[in-house]
Amino acid sequence: MSDPSNASIASNVSISSYPSQLPIVDLSAADRGPEARRLLHAQLHSAAHDVGFFQLVGHGVTETETRALTEAMHAFFALPEVDRLALDTTNSPHFRGYTRVGDERTGGARDWRDQLDIGAERAAHAPGPGEPAYWWLQGPNQWPEALPELRLAALNWIERLSGVAERLLHELLLSIGARPDFYDEAFGRHAHPHLKLVRYPGSSGDAGDEQGVGAHKDYGFLTLLLQDQVGGLQVQREDGLFHDVPPLPGAFVVNLGELLEVATNGYLVATNHRVVSPPGATERFSVPFFYNPRLDARITPLEFPHASAAPGVTADPANPLFAEYGRNELKGKLRAHPLAAARHHADLLTSSGQPAAMSAMSE
Repeated sequence: MSDPSNASIASNVSISSYPSQLPIVDLSAADRGPEARRLLHAQLHSAAHDVGFFQLVGHGVTETETRALTEAMHAFFALPEVDRLALDTTNSPHFRGYTRVGDERTGGARDWRDQLDIGAERAAHAPGPGEPAYWWLQGPNQWPEALPELRLAALNWIERLSGVAERLLHELLLSIGARPDFYDEAFGRHAHPHLKLVRYPGSSGDAGDEQGVGAHKDYGFLTLLLQDQVGGLQVQREDGLFHDVPPLPGAFVVNLGELLEVATNGYLVATNHRVVSPPGATERFSVPFFYNPRLDARITPLEFPHASAAPGVTADPANPLFAEYGRNELKGKLRAHPLAAARHHADLLTSSGQPAAMSAMSE
């Protein structure tokens, strides 16, 4: 039997059968003539300006590609705990590897999930004299010897979704009247993509394990999330409340990161979101992919005709943003992985264990 792409799946699915609070955007419309592309741009513009989240269909990633990754992910989490802990993130100064349930933090509170963090497979770059500390984020991944198929599937997924995200970013920039290649130089061959394979083991009802992952914004450009059918993702909307995002088969949930908000002075929005732990022994699996620029990329303000209507960036004194992408990611890693940070980067922390001050975007 032939393997349909998600574009064909989307065309055969009645979207109304799957209610969602988020806009649904069909990327394949870019190839269906000027009128279809115009409608795509109108949808992208509205979704990115008004919501900061949408469901993406028509992206071309096939069921075979998706199945290769999800089967390898399930096999990884089925490994004995001792095998997973052999890849503990505390082994890696690059914050790559396995994080057990409760060891990651969001907003200072533990997240009730375990995960494998994977990035581009590159040689370690220990920063030399005068080099920024964020070069510690470049380095090799940790892989389970018993599952060679995981390495192949994960690195293929990074390459595949990097292509989807690049195309999506080009269409998004066009939708607001900007040059589609405006940020190509910030990515290129040395972009810094990041992939997580995540399991939420369910809530026992004890205090503290209902937070699958706490409310936050992503600090890069774009996130493409593959989620299973369990649900639990919630997005904060205009009413200030967090609303469920029902899973849509064949779709990626896309959200904008803080750097796009900064680049457009708030015209495009990064939105708070969180995951509520599934009840009881129910497990939830998800695969967020973060499309990030080079670590040393300095994000130039976007030139686009709606700039005069930009409301400004949301100010958060507890979460300063920096001109170089790498400083934002390093800040986030030091906060989210306190055990690895204390073991490898104590010199980057204050006496209270928080990231030491760095030069801010506004300076």
